[in-house]
Amino acid sequence: MADKQYETTVVVHELIDTLKTLDERFFEGPNALGDDQQVLEGYKWIFSILQVALDTQVWGDPANPRFVDIVGHYKKWGGDNADAFYQFAPMDPAVVYRVTGQIGDAAYLSLTVYGGPRDGHYSERIVGSVNDRDDLDIGPDGTFEFWMARERPAEWKGPFIQLDDDAVAAITRDYLKDPFRGKRCTWHIQSIDPPSTYRENDADLARRFRAALTWIKDQAQMVPLGLGEPNHIDEPYPVQKVTFGWAAGDAAYAMGSFDLAPDEALVITGRSPECAFWNCCLWNQFMHTYNYDYERVTINGAQTTYEADGSWTLVVSETDPGHPNWLSTAGHPRGRIWFRWFYPSDTPDRPETKVVKLKDVPKIR
Repeated sequence: MADKQYETTVVVHELIDTLKTLDERFFEGPNALGDDQQVLEGYKWIFSILQVALDTQVWGDPANPRFVDIVGHYKKWGGDNADAFYQFAPMDPAVVYRVTGQIGDAAYLSLTVYGGPRDGHYSERIVGSVNDRDDLDIGPDGTFEFWMARERPAEWKGPFIQLDDDAVAAITRDYLKDPFRGKRCTWHIQSIDPPSTYRENDADLARRFRAALTWIKDQAQMVPLGLGEPNHIDEPYPVQKVTFGWAAGDAAYAMGSFDLAPDEALVITGRSPECAFWNCCLWNQFMHTYNYDYERVTINGAQTTYEADGSWTLVVSETDPGHPNWLSTAGHPRGRIWFRWFYPSDTPDRPETKVVKLKDVPKIR
């Protein structure tokens, strides 16, 4: 055994070597980090994406899958937020899947199937999706069920997602208005006819570690983000059938940034269309939220105090100006802002921004 060469050994050593280089981007290039907190957060980000890569690419088994959490308090990457739970399961279009769940206190839930390469590169399109508003039959006890397969099974007449030949992964989303006290949705997936046994195979495990390595490299190429135009929110855009990565298929998004002195605040004003859920999050350049266990760095529509005309004003600053919709920068002098609206009746208008002194932050009208 000592002389045997394993394909997996080669790939794992390459993975370890790659991890050693990921912090080079913290200090070099046009988007190099400008404050100590982001550097330290970056080191945690490295191990968050490693954990997610192993869960999704190495451990994931499309022949007999289970949903695993890919975002959370200690898994900050790729645009996380305080209100949501995301789970992942690998897909094989040759398999028939049954998904069941219980809605809990979710204000919005969905499952989206993505199509694309099977080598760890990000998905390229949305194959299909279901959500609680349009597609699922939610029972009186909050339960639901749907199936996924290349062809609809004759015995199943309910909600169904057809799996195209490139279907590679499914992501669940459930959003809570009160994520700290609310009951999250439960999701279960089962293969209708799973294999009876499982045995490790060196070539296959090497392939899966290679996919994990590819996924990590892709993530590292996307960050650190540039900061864009300071103190500005870009035009919101909807996501339909074309996507990069694991964006939702029934959401509108908008990105912005802040760059503030300690005595300044960014005042953001806007109006949300009718929607299932919306929120605003502050991110660092790794697309992960600041520590929301201590300060409010994200806010959702249920937590927002509205103006008399139904519009809203959010205030981003280092210290609390006494505004009910304050978002703390958590000591970051600059960072990213991300809005999302799920199942909006219209694409939202672009929020307006203005930098003011803390003493000049407006009151709720």
